[in-house]
Amino acid sequence: MNTKLAALDDEYYDTPGKKGINRINNNLMFHPNKSIYKDHFGAGLDKRPNTGDFYIEIGIERCMFAGGLWRPDPKRLRSIRDAIDYDGEEFKHILHKKSFKKTFGGLWEDVRLTNSPKGFSNDHPHIDLLRNKTFAVASEFSTNVVFQDDFEAKVISAYMEMLPFRRYLNHALTV
Repeated sequence: MNTKLAALDDEYYDTPGKKGINRINNNLMFHPNKSIYKDHFGAGLDKRPNTGDFYIEIGIERCMFAGGLWRPDPKRLRSIRDAIDYDGEEFKHILHKKSFKKTFGGLWEDVRLTNSPKGFSNDHPHIDLLRNKTFAVASEFSTNVVFQDDFEAKVISAYMEMLPFRRYLNHALTV
């Protein structure tokens, strides 16, 4: 998939298997009650350092395409919020595109601030976005989909649908 996606996107960051595939064992130091091995394989593609990637997870009970940034550090979170403050309408346009909503629904439901982030007022036009601490999307599917003939086409379709979202976030982090 790395090679196929690279052929579709001029800005694709080559992510060979060794760098993209997540380890199969759980980190028992922080989660001692978990099993030794994960019940899924995960790979981050188009994984430029310090930016959001395109993630594929294939598991026993759950599979998904995902991407964006999961709880970025304060500096990167501030960069994203500044981008939304500057041009939040563009981000909303991406999130509300009919095909994007059909594929991903919306932003991943995660921790949100109850008050406005520092430096932003409660009546900011994009306060609903600014309160997020995670800027990621996901689309779950059944394990059976992995074995279908058109699975590769589904991966490519999800990647292309997510691309404007990830480019918006990555631009916010690099400008």
